[in-house]
Amino acid sequence: MTAYDASLVSVTLDSRYLTGFADGSFVQAEKDEENFSTKVGAQGDVSVAKTNNPLGTITLTLSQDSPSLPYVVEKSKTMTPFPVWVNYNDGTVKEKVGGTKALIKKAPSRTFSGEIENREVEIQVLDYTEE
Repeated sequence: MTAYDASLVSVTLDSRYLTGFADGSFVQAEKDEENFSTKVGAQGDVSVAKTNNPLGTITLTLSQDSPSLPYVVEKSKTMTPFPVWVNYNDGTVKEKVGGTKALIKKAPSRTFSGEIENREVEIQVLDYTEE
């Protein structure tokens, strides 16, 4: 039996480890498009076209008081691509997603209340890979 451990998830943005994630789902990663598209002809013949779109999106949810938040906000102001990687390794299960060229779509929106709020960061990965 294996048990998932959220503390074994690491996120590096331009080789810097991020910390201060919000409780709940704190990382989401996915390709922007499906791997292929299909077309069905009038007589039922099916054609399949491979999608060559290499884009993916990684969404991080940081806590308002995350020590990584100021760094992420600064990175959102630049148009210089950087590597981003999400890793999970418990010795049995290994997952790695990300790419060597990524940009932050925009600075996270800010919500203020009587409690600690979350900041969501969308990262566009230009050469998204999953391992």
